[in-house]
Amino acid sequence: MDFVDMKVQEHKRNFDPSSLRDYIDCFLAEMGEKEDKESGFDMENLSVCTLDLLTAGTVTTTTTLHWGLLYMIYYPHIQEKVHAEISAVIGSSRDPSITDRENMPYTNAVIHEIQRMANIIPLNVVRVASKDTMVGNYTIPKGTIIMATLDSVLNDESMWETPHTFNPQHFLDQDGKFRKREAFLPFSAGESTEKKTSNETFVSVLPHF
Repeated sequence: MDFVDMKVQEHKRNFDPSSLRDYIDCFLAEMGEKEDKESGFDMENLSVCTLDLLTAGTVTTTTTLHWGLLYMIYYPHIQEKVHAEISAVIGSSRDPSITDRENMPYTNAVIHEIQRMANIIPLNVVRVASKDTMVGNYTIPKGTIIMATLDSVLNDESMWETPHTFNPQHFLDQDGKFRKREAFLPFSAGESTEKKTSNETFVSVLPHF
């Protein structure tokens, strides 16, 4: 946190509203001269949000890449298929882009299976119930701290055909097209940019091995 605070203060000293460099500058521009804790635009929240972005954007991506390379070493036949698809769609003359994902269903399935099997955030991040909630027969009062164990979903035998086996077919339909799975929650529920960034990072690195 000290490192983040230091960077925030550096940005504040060198801030130029006519030349916004990054997230911190945009936050400072929105905050203006006066901090507003009620709206969330204050220095403390800026440091916390920046730390969240830093940790979420680096730890999860590197963990996915780490496990991905290990699985590719252990399953060379899968690695060969991924290599072939990357070569056919992207080639060696350009970098991958987000739009390539739609044309690489097998590679996309492999990355999803890596995140399912590796369970890269087993306890996820701490949440707080925003209102009184019923989950089954249990009452969760407003303000309750919640830490979800995602392993139970990612290895649910009622949701996955072979939950304890590395199997990219979990994310492919009969025609070889990518399919989403309701039980795929490596970062909890909801859309996540991490799913997107991990894809591009993996596709960029793997051809070099």
